[in-house]
Amino acid sequence: MDNLKVGMTETQEWDVTEKLTTTRGEFKVFSTPSMTQLVESTASRLVMPHLKPGQGQVGVSVSIRHMAPTPLGSKVRAVAELTAMDRRKLTFKVKVYDEVEQVGEADHERFVIDLDRYMDRVRNKIRKKR
Repeated sequence: MDNLKVGMTETQEWDVTEKLTTTRGEFKVFSTPSMTQLVESTASRLVMPHLKPGQGQVGVSVSIRHMAPTPLGSKVRAVAELTAMDRRKLTFKVKVYDEVEQVGEADHERFVIDLDRYMDRVRNKIRKKR
C-alpha cells in the first residue's frame, strides 16, 4: 500500500448488457445497482496492485447519485479517483459517464483488511450458524 497516493485514478468501461439493466417504460436502462457495482469494481481495481501479500480490501460505504438514463447497448465508463487515505481507510470520488454525458457520481469508501483475520471471522460465523 506504500505506493498508493491521493490523486491516483483508474478507469473502467462496461457494455450495458441485459443483465445490467432495469425496465423503465418501454426502455431497458443501466440500473442503479449495476452502477454501484461498477463504482466499487473500479475503485477496487485502483487499489489491488498496491496491496501487500496477505492484504485484501472491502467496500464499506457507497453514496451514489444516478443522474441520467443509459439505454441497453450503450457503454458506461467509471473514473475513480483516490481522494483521501486515513491509515487503512481509502476514500474515492467516482464519476460515471455514458457515450453522451455524465450519468452518475459516487463517494465510496474502502478498507484494507488482513485476509487471514477476515477469513477467520467468516469461518467463525459459519460455525455459529450450525
